[in-house]
Amino acid sequence: MNYSHEVEQMCPLTKGPHHGPAPIPEEGQWVKAYQISDISGYTHGIGWCAPQQGTCKLSLNVKNGIIEEALVETIGCSGMTHSAAMAGEILPGKTLLEALNTDLVCDAINVAMRELFLQIVYGRSQTAFSDDGLPVGAGLEDLGKGLRSMTGTIFSTKAKGVRYLELTEGYINKLAIDENGEVIGYQFVRLGKMMEAIRHGKDPKEAYESNIGTYGRFKPEDGAVKYIDPREE
Repeated sequence: MNYSHEVEQMCPLTKGPHHGPAPIPEEGQWVKAYQISDISGYTHGIGWCAPQQGTCKLSLNVKNGIIEEALVETIGCSGMTHSAAMAGEILPGKTLLEALNTDLVCDAINVAMRELFLQIVYGRSQTAFSDDGLPVGAGLEDLGKGLRSMTGTIFSTKAKGVRYLELTEGYINKLAIDENGEVIGYQFVRLGKMMEAIRHGKDPKEAYESNIGTYGRFKPEDGAVKYIDPREE
């Protein structure tokens, strides 16, 4: 260790407090984190790319500093969605510190990793107060039935109004319109569950029809006077 001349001339004084870092909540325990292996938890980070053309939600399940599970969800450019595939292969098995200093291919995923790191090392994880945290595989629960990310896609203009294209329930088939020309409900198809049924051998037409649902005041008796295809009309 090299010291400047000024420090060399100083007399030594004893440091008083030796209480270590403040404890942070981790999986139902209060932990004083001295090193990366002291960090555990399941949490999320949100990132965006430099031109802000897309975003990433990154979910990691960390046990003793090691990433055991990764869920990468992106929306934006096609390059970003393909970068997610590479990040999904890169992340598991790395320590949090390694992952923070790894090129995860896309700006948005790198930023999500940074934001997630900050949350988890400060004890702000989703599982901070959950005994033993969540098992590996918990990320699939975030996706729900059909293992498909929940997305909301809405397009609107001042001239022509709003078009609901996809919401939590699924792909929007029709919008219900009232006598004032306002959207009052919609019909949707649960794409994830539909594809799951088809994979399990169900006839595609039957799978499609059995996964159609409605939300809001969709029926004529509820005030709907016409229906439009939001992608065509």
